[in-house]
Amino acid sequence: MEHPFAVFRPRPAERPSMTEASMIIHNVHIENSTETMDIRVTDGRIGEIGACLPVHAGDMTVDGHSGVAIPPFVDPHVHLDAALTAGEPEWNETGTLFDGIRIWSERKKTLSRQDVKDRAVHTLRMMASHGIQYVRTHVDVTDSNLVALDAMLEVREQVSPFITLQIVAFPQEGILSYPDGRQLMERAVDAGADVVGGIPHFEFNRDYGVESLKFLVDLAARNGRLVDVHCDEIDDPASRNLEVLATLALETGLGARVTASHTTAMGSYNDAYAYKLFRLLRMSGINFVSNPLVNMHLGGRFDTYPKRRGLTRVKELDEAGINVAFGEDDIRDPWSPLGAGNMLDAVHMGVYAAQLMGYQQIMDSYKYVTINGARTLNIPETDYGIAVGKPASLVILDAPDFYQALNEHAEILYNIRNGRIIAETTPRATRLHI
Repeated sequence: MEHPFAVFRPRPAERPSMTEASMIIHNVHIENSTETMDIRVTDGRIGEIGACLPVHAGDMTVDGHSGVAIPPFVDPHVHLDAALTAGEPEWNETGTLFDGIRIWSERKKTLSRQDVKDRAVHTLRMMASHGIQYVRTHVDVTDSNLVALDAMLEVREQVSPFITLQIVAFPQEGILSYPDGRQLMERAVDAGADVVGGIPHFEFNRDYGVESLKFLVDLAARNGRLVDVHCDEIDDPASRNLEVLATLALETGLGARVTASHTTAMGSYNDAYAYKLFRLLRMSGINFVSNPLVNMHLGGRFDTYPKRRGLTRVKELDEAGINVAFGEDDIRDPWSPLGAGNMLDAVHMGVYAAQLMGYQQIMDSYKYVTINGARTLNIPETDYGIAVGKPASLVILDAPDFYQALNEHAEILYNIRNGRIIAETTPRATRLHI
């Protein structure tokens, strides 16, 4: 049988690998602006923004086709080591998180460095074709040989011209509940992982969960790493590791260097407890990542009716001024049989599931996979966004604003990184014969 990722055909046309010395991007709506503007790029940075900028000798010109220009997409949560393994060695027919972990534990026995690299690079190229330039991948380190981690460290360097890749040392089967879990985490950090992860709700008991959080936060603090924890990814309202993680972020001063991913148990917390919790969350300064596609798929699996959405409190977090981003999480693996590396999918599901369907909410929803994701990855503000002096990194979608881009799942006309076109798509032309 043909390998499941062999069907993908790269969409973007290759361009020269060097940064263009000078470029004019004509005719774009910058972040939903009503008027079209031009962007001048000089030596990989934005030198000027204005209407009808003059073209100088030697300028490369790019026609934005009146599309909307936004900062490059960020996927703050994905599992590249497992990507494109759906059905190997079996399909997850129950659709539960726990069966996904069981199936993956079998599949990872057959991992090789080349297997992981081939699938990861292929997936990242697919993601680049959809305008993604920043990715945080969780890599399973509950493996005495750290095969996936070693492969992903090589991938990080290989893809650096077109994607910035952060690697999370992720203990899929637990830290205290897996043999030599602490030592494996320390080895992963020593090897070069950027972020320290955890999964406290999957540990054998509540005490182990709390102890694992204390261990991983200390490990990150000692080594100058970020933290991103799979936290309370369960519908159980008694799963309350988030309060522990937020307290540690506050007391250690790590604050915004800490991310709580999933937190789907928050959708089952009673409102009185949630009210108290939100005070701590605001004080802690931590980030949140919701994964609407997979959370909606895996959540509520043990309910009959009423059936829970399996999603964290996205709207409430946002309204409280707490940073929350959307991730894709899984791309055709034991947890999700679908996935195309397209952040428009995550936003589309997210605005429906979180009931963010007001017109302005939809217009602004690109922030969940751009600005908010960049904050989660701790990308400096000076290095991200469309403004004079910043790197000329942006995407142009084939629609005049994000409302229409999301409605139509608009094509990425251009994915531009540091003044270099890394992906482009010819505008779609449809002829009706009716």
